[in-house]
Amino acid sequence: MKPILPLLALAAVAAPAAARPPAEPPIQPGYWESTNRILSPVRTKKVERRCLTPADIDKFLAGPSNRHYECSYPQKSIENGVIRMSGACVKRKGGGGEIKVSGEGYYTPTSFKITATLATELAGIPVSGRASTEAVRIGDTCPAKPDA
Repeated sequence: MKPILPLLALAAVAAPAAARPPAEPPIQPGYWESTNRILSPVRTKKVERRCLTPADIDKFLAGPSNRHYECSYPQKSIENGVIRMSGACVKRKGGGGEIKVSGEGYYTPTSFKITATLATELAGIPVSGRASTEAVRIGDTCPAKPDA
């Protein structure tokens, strides 16, 4: 099973378009570092840093599916400091089975952590696992991009 770490970052729930002022985003823009772990069945760890602009926050929390998987979370909630989600991922190329994902965790404007349970089948054999993503905002501004 290829790592599906980026799918853990979750989808933000859009507030109804009522006559309310726009809500503060659940996390702040800036420079973020995330540690993604597969806890079982095989342990892996990957640390990534990325710049989040205000326009990137929803996409970051929505878990923009990685290059291997397309993910959807029809049941999701990000409110009052708590993250809950449930959905599935499928391989982008070459077909393959569905991976069911459910997770929960917490967030603050400068951090979040979520632990998820994964379930799929390989050759008809049920396989389950656990994964986590822990992220912290490490700066107000992002490093300058090197000139090309």
